[in-house]
Amino acid sequence: MIWLAIVIPCYLIGSFPSGYLVGKSQGIDIRQHGSRNIGATNVLRVMGKKWGYLVFLCDSLKGFLAVKLGVLLAAGAGADPNLAGVVGGICCIVGHNYTVWLGFKGGKGIATSIGVSLAIVPILIVVIVLLVWLAVFFIWKYVSLASICAALSLPLAILILFPSVAHGNYWVLVIFSIIVAALAVWRHRSNIDRLLHGKENRFGSKR
Repeated sequence: MIWLAIVIPCYLIGSFPSGYLVGKSQGIDIRQHGSRNIGATNVLRVMGKKWGYLVFLCDSLKGFLAVKLGVLLAAGAGADPNLAGVVGGICCIVGHNYTVWLGFKGGKGIATSIGVSLAIVPILIVVIVLLVWLAVFFIWKYVSLASICAALSLPLAILILFPSVAHGNYWVLVIFSIIVAALAVWRHRSNIDRLLHGKENRFGSKR
């Protein structure tokens, strides 16, 4: 029962549609504009930096809080807190990607994955992943490509660096990172198709 008690609330935390609600607060249905995605990038493009950064913060916070909730619930029930944090974080990302409140259509999970990673992964690895994102973005100006590359760098960085920066739960984190990367790539499959055909929009370009 403890795992069900972790899965359901963490999914619901993730399913809180920050981008949609921020848009609605300004009289905009973000699903009808730009890429029609409720994530921070589309909010930023459509509504400006202030609102985009707010959504990014909210979506990241969801991931961080879900992990902490999973750990807290597990500790009270005598379950493995590290595994509970991973389960809670993944459920939160799934909730963000497929929110029950919007017909199971949500964002692409990058900001939420960052929040989850900050709560689980050694900070050095998080910094490396963020640097990968920044490098790819500033070279090619594609948010989607930067997000995909950053997601794929997470399991690679953990495989290479984790034994030297932390101890224990190695394979739990490896499996976690592979799942997070797979979810990110899956949610960006339409972007991948546009990138392959030269139709993806660079950041700052008009749609």
